[in-house]
Amino acid sequence: MPARRSARTALSLAAAVLLSASAAACGDTGALRGAGPTTTAVSPTRLWPDLRPASSPAYPYAVATRETVKGVTVPAGGARKVDPVDVVEAELAAHPGDYGPKGAYHATVDRMRQCRPGGQRSRCPLLKPHYRDLTGDGRADLTLGFRLYPTNQTAVRVYTVEGRRLVQVLADNDALTGVELAGRALIERSPADTSGYEYRTTWVWDPGQRAMVFSRDEYLHVGDGRHGKKKPSPSPSASPGAR
Repeated sequence: MPARRSARTALSLAAAVLLSASAAACGDTGALRGAGPTTTAVSPTRLWPDLRPASSPAYPYAVATRETVKGVTVPAGGARKVDPVDVVEAELAAHPGDYGPKGAYHATVDRMRQCRPGGQRSRCPLLKPHYRDLTGDGRADLTLGFRLYPTNQTAVRVYTVEGRRLVQVLADNDALTGVELAGRALIERSPADTSGYEYRTTWVWDPGQRAMVFSRDEYLHVGDGRHGKKKPSPSPSASPGAR
């Protein structure tokens, strides 16, 4: 008997036993009852098998980014001992095309100055850092988020430690409604242009590329009835990983 058929038969018998037990508890005679017809399995159908394969991707999408953070040395205590403000300021200095006077996120530089002692904390764009092992090496990695002014986008960054070096292994910019850590995956939620729907993007660690890579992009019904906003088009000067 084929394995799939055996499994289906076992499940049907198990369902029948549960139905019998329920009936007996209600004073039934205990006889087996049919669970009804089983839906016939339909195998996948491959469409257009002679279709010529595409020679290049439909559009560029940075599925992985990896960059050593210049000017930041990791103390003996690991990622938890690194100053998140230093990390973000290192990015601002390394990417003048994005954060310079003509950059898409130029106002972020002035806002970051408010994150230092004596600054107006309510104007600091840096969000609370989170620490979790996302790479599987048993050590905590650093997940940062900061607002990208003057846009409505948020930068999401993940950093791991290699020796005394801090290495950025995820860089993504998007208009976000939420970010979650689930196990070793990072999930971003973004508003869709249809009421009651959202985009949900999942990033996971890839040992081969030694970076967090784009794993899944979903368009989900959330049923809240709110009207989402259309996702913004990427800026020509956006960092790798920006959408």
